Amino acid sequence: MSGARAAGVPRRAVLGGIALLLALVCACKPAEGPVTLRFWAMGREGEVVQELVSDFERENPGVHVIVQQIPWSAAHEKLLTAYVGRSTPDVGQLGNTWIAEFVALHAIDRLDAHIDSSREVSRAGFFPGIWETNVVDSATWGVPWYVDTRVLFYRRDMLARAGWSHMPGTWKEWRQAMVAMRDLPGASHYAILLPANEWPPAMILGLQAGSPMLTDDGTRGVFSGPEFRRAFEFYIGLFRDHLAPPVTNNEVANLYQEFERGTFGMYITGPWNLGEFERRLGPQHQGDWTTAPLPGPTGPESGASMAGGSSLVLFRGSQHPREAWRLIEFLSRPEQQVRFYRLTGDLPARLESWADSSLASNSRAGAFRDQLQRVVAWPRVPEWEEICIKLQDHAERAIRGVSSPESALAALDRDVDRALEKRRWMLEHRRGMASVVP
Repeated sequence: MSGARAAGVPRRAVLGGIALLLALVCACKPAEGPVTLRFWAMGREGEVVQELVSDFERENPGVHVIVQQIPWSAAHEKLLTAYVGRSTPDVGQLGNTWIAEFVALHAIDRLDAHIDSSREVSRAGFFPGIWETNVVDSATWGVPWYVDTRVLFYRRDMLARAGWSHMPGTWKEWRQAMVAMRDLPGASHYAILLPANEWPPAMILGLQAGSPMLTDDGTRGVFSGPEFRRAFEFYIGLFRDHLAPPVTNNEVANLYQEFERGTFGMYITGPWNLGEFERRLGPQHQGDWTTAPLPGPTGPESGASMAGGSSLVLFRGSQHPREAWRLIEFLSRPEQQVRFYRLTGDLPARLESWADSSLASNSRAGAFRDQLQRVVAWPRVPEWEEICIKLQDHAERAIRGVSSPESALAALDRDVDRALEKRRWMLEHRRGMASVVP
C-alpha cells in the first residue's frame, strides 16, 4: 500500500498534484524551438556565403541563419555601433587586424574551449602565421576563414631579357635584377611599381629585416631601430635610383595596361589580383607573367610576408553560442573552404584545401601557398591600422624627397608613441594595481 493511501489522501488528489507539479516544471523550462542566428559578412563574401549557409541549414534543420552583407567601407563603424548598442550578431567576419581591438572591448568570446573539444577545428589545420593573428594574450579569439598575403607579380619575359631565368632570392640579387630590367632597351620604364599610398611593401620589408615594429609591450614605436631602418633605406633607394616611380596608385590610370606595356615589370600585391590579371591582360600576354614568393635579405627562407585575411568570431552577446560555433565549424571545413574559394577567389585558410585540383594545379596560386608558410602576424594592438597609415604618410614624404629616411622614421616613432599613449597608461595602471594587491 502506498504512503499516500496510508495517510488517507485520495488517489485522484495525488495524481492531480503530480500533474500540477509537472505543469509548473514545464512552465519554468524555456520552450525549445527553431534557433535564428545572425551572421555579418563583408563585401563580396557576404554576397556569396548564403550558398554555403543554405547547406548548413539543411544539415541543422533547427537553425536558421540570417546573413547580412556589409560593405567593407562601413564595416568597422557598424560593428562598433552595434557593440555600443548591444546589437552585435552571433557570428561575424573580422579582418584579422581588428581582432585585438574587439578583444580589448570584450566584444568577442574566447574560443579555446570550443576548439579543444572540436573535431572540425584545430590549430594544426591552418597556416601557423595566420593562426597567430587570432591569438591575443595567449588566448584564441577567432578562426581563420580565408587568407591573404603579398607576393611578387612579375613579367617573366622582361626578367629573362634582363638576364634572369627565375626570380632572385636575396635583396642584393633582386636589386641587381631590377637594375637590369630598368636598363632594358626601348621606351623609358621602371622595374617595379610600389604605390606611395600603399603601406604593405615597406612594412613587409621591415618584417623581413627582423624589426619588432613596437617595443615595451607594444607601447612604443621602434621604427628608427637598425632593423627597420635597414629595410626602409632599401625601400627608399628603389625610388631614389629610379627603379620605382614616385607615384600613388591614383596617379596610374590603369596599372594592368601599364604592366602589359612594360612600364613596370614587378608589382607586390595580393590574391585578388590573380583573377584581375587573368581578365584584364590580353591573351597574347597571359604567358608573360607569373608570381613568386618575396625575396628576403639573405635568401628565400628570410622572405617573410604579411599575415592577412579574415576570421570568424563569436560575439559575446550571442544567445546561441553552441549553434553559432557549429556554423563556424561548418564554414571551416576543407571542402567548404574550397567551395568558398571557387565562389570568391579568396584563398583557403585550411591546409587540406590546397590539395584540391583547382589550387594544386595553379602555379600562380602556388606562390601564395609557399609564401603563406612564411608569414608573420603584425603586432596585435588595437591601434595597428592607425600606425600603418602613419607609416604610409611619412614614407611618402621620404619618397618625394620632402624628408630624409632618418627624419621620416624619427617622426614616425614620435607619432606612434602619441598614438600608443593611452595603451601605456593602461598597462602602467594595471601594473600599479597589481603591485598593491597583497
